[in-house]
Amino acid sequence: MNKINVVIMGAAGRDFHNFNVVYRDNPLYNVVAFTATQIPNIDDRKYPAALAGKLYPKGIPIHPEAELTDIIRRQKIDQVVFAYSDVPFAYVMAKGAEVNAAGADFITLGARQTMIRANKPLISVVASRTGAGKSQTSRKVVEILQKLGKKTVSIRHPMPYGDLVKQRVQRFGKVSDLKKHNCTIEEMEEYEPHVVRGNVIFAGVDYEAIVRQAEKEADIIIWDGGNNDVSFYESDLTITVVDPHRAGHEMSYYPGRTNVLLSDVIVINKIDSANLESINTVRENVLKVNPGVKIVEAASPISIDNDKNLSLIKGKRVLVIEDGPTLTHGEMKFGAGTIAAQKFEAAEIVDPRPYATKSIKQTYEKYPKIGILLPAMGYGDSQMKDLEATIAKVPCDSVIIGTPIDLRRIIKIKQPALRVSYDLQEIGKPDLKGILTEFVKKQG
Repeated sequence: MNKINVVIMGAAGRDFHNFNVVYRDNPLYNVVAFTATQIPNIDDRKYPAALAGKLYPKGIPIHPEAELTDIIRRQKIDQVVFAYSDVPFAYVMAKGAEVNAAGADFITLGARQTMIRANKPLISVVASRTGAGKSQTSRKVVEILQKLGKKTVSIRHPMPYGDLVKQRVQRFGKVSDLKKHNCTIEEMEEYEPHVVRGNVIFAGVDYEAIVRQAEKEADIIIWDGGNNDVSFYESDLTITVVDPHRAGHEMSYYPGRTNVLLSDVIVINKIDSANLESINTVRENVLKVNPGVKIVEAASPISIDNDKNLSLIKGKRVLVIEDGPTLTHGEMKFGAGTIAAQKFEAAEIVDPRPYATKSIKQTYEKYPKIGILLPAMGYGDSQMKDLEATIAKVPCDSVIIGTPIDLRRIIKIKQPALRVSYDLQEIGKPDLKGILTEFVKKQG
């Protein structure tokens, strides 16, 4: 029997996981290539032989997604597996049409095939869209469980942008581990908030190996999802965060709607800044497809690193820096920095686009709807240098940093700067404390 020739479309995350759990060491398939998109500088490399298994002694090439149609025709591809997230349904099916026209089947893999079973209770925190508030929710879950006397370890959705063999299993227990693993800004934004609270977080490439390591340290494991991807693990409790600032997206983005359908708990976040109509739309939508789900309402109040820094905003011309992926493929129009600029009466938000340098300029060209905010792009040293150079050129009185980490720790900002962040604040009942207390009792 001839093997089935496969290409996996991805963005250095879900694609590798799907390969590891479904195709690696599977003699029925021949994975010819991965394709890559969304993240800069992750194509034109290989999924290494050390991770690919005995059937792929030379590893597997990774090509730009733009070459997909040519690969299908030239390599006689039978199946193309779509394996990245945070995209509208119309986008997914447009890719499907392209693949079908080139002659291949177009498929997505389901939960049963791709979820690994942990040997400890596992809670998944996922979202309907990037930037919905999932990270602060997962940290809140950890905080509550620890107060209930449980030792928790988090496992973060993959961001393997460097040496994949070295990144097979990564453990972050202290801030120095971020430097040890040569983390990008995007990685630090997810790992550092856990580590500075004294918590342990794992990440990497091989999520079977990762969970087996995490089990040794935890009473309960937390899956800290990325983008709006589905959990890599079978979950004993699934919490999905939805965003009323993008009402309707919970029904029309892939695979965010899957997360809504899988949910035991829905957190409707940002009710302090969204309008009532949008909040009600989101509530109605999730109850329509998952009528038994528990709904927790939450606000995301901002906090300033130092109240004295408020003088850097009022009446000032400010540059606002927000989380990169949230502004790019997450399509958000504002974040914590923007809210602070408006709330504390900045005179003007300065447009950084005329001063954008190299890869930052390219980001604006690729995502023209970002507008006058500066995305904190930092996929590698060169892009961090471009971000630093762009900030330095912007003629502003001060800089508002609305990112999950303090950028001043890793790049130089010559202007006066302050940091703004979100916290999760639940409103009314049910709340996460009650839900998690009940969960712990059921788990014994």
